[in-house]
Amino acid sequence: MPKTKRNKGLPTVEEFLGYLPKRLDFEWSTDDTGLVTIVVPKFTGKVGKSLTKLLKRDNTFSSQLDKLGSTVWKQCDGTKTVQEILEIAVKEFPSEKNLDQRLFLFLQQLKSLGYITY
Repeated sequence: MPKTKRNKGLPTVEEFLGYLPKRLDFEWSTDDTGLVTIVVPKFTGKVGKSLTKLLKRDNTFSSQLDKLGSTVWKQCDGTKTVQEILEIAVKEFPSEKNLDQRLFLFLQQLKSLGYITY
């Protein structure tokens, strides 16, 4: 993978590969096929929580991950680098194309949603 130029505070590929993604404190489970479901709160503030309670609505939704996403999520324990997670994904999904790019985009999406931190 070629080295990328630093752009608007974005990390280089080498820097990103060294990150340690860590799941934040979300309830999650796996089904009998190994797929992960994450339970995500809709609101964390008092007003939102009160409104859902008043309207007798659930304050959570479930986010179901595919096989690749589930594999990555399980590895985001704060002890493995992005490089190590990529190596695991390559072993699990040897025929997948552009796995490195897919992993990078997925981790960035998890980060932007507030599901993980680095």
